[in-house]
Amino acid sequence: MPDLSHTLEQNIADVRHAIHDAERASGRAEGSVGLLPVTKFHPVERIVELAKHGFNLVGENREQEARDKASHLAGRCGIAMIGQIQTKKANAVARWAAEVHSLDSVTLANGLERGMGLALERGDRTTEILPCMVQLSYDGDAARGGATPEDVPAIVDVVEGARHLELAGFMVVPPLDSEPREVFAQARALTDAYATQLGRGLRLSAGMSGDFREAIACGSDIVRVGTALLGPRPVR
Repeated sequence: MPDLSHTLEQNIADVRHAIHDAERASGRAEGSVGLLPVTKFHPVERIVELAKHGFNLVGENREQEARDKASHLAGRCGIAMIGQIQTKKANAVARWAAEVHSLDSVTLANGLERGMGLALERGDRTTEILPCMVQLSYDGDAARGGATPEDVPAIVDVVEGARHLELAGFMVVPPLDSEPREVFAQARALTDAYATQLGRGLRLSAGMSGDFREAIACGSDIVRVGTALLGPRPVR
């Protein structure tokens, strides 16, 4: 059986080295780009290993899987919801999520705000603020999730007016038939425009295993990496 702990340590070093190379190539300061491990389908023990290597947040795509993992982690590592969220799941997500990176509608924002109030009232969570990233869509495909740039102002207004939500920035996944650099650049420009409007820094989460170098060149603050860190996902 392979030594998974050694493999993980080497993978983390390799990915971070690649990120640092991309930072240098684009004239950015080393360490300016954060790494969010994507742990979908991997057992919770792998998240525990990541936590031992200094990670305090991982990304999950599926609500039930993430909820189950959060219950076993007992605060050792937070989970960010990066997958599409059905409005009816907002209450559930509010109970366990450390962050939400896939907010894409006013309805969902209102649902998360209500869910946060209920979770705090019932003692299901102690942190009163849920950082949220608005997921952007540049093709309008509802099946893939995301808010079009025209939908963003209303979502931002709701989050800014919410008691328990905080706008942390924006997340984007380029459409399959797009030029990723163009999408990343547009998302960076939108992020900067809202940062100026709101008078505070906002983060952009853009780039995955296959395109994070381009995303970093275009100003991404967070890259989401799964397979390059943890290996192929277990078959479900």
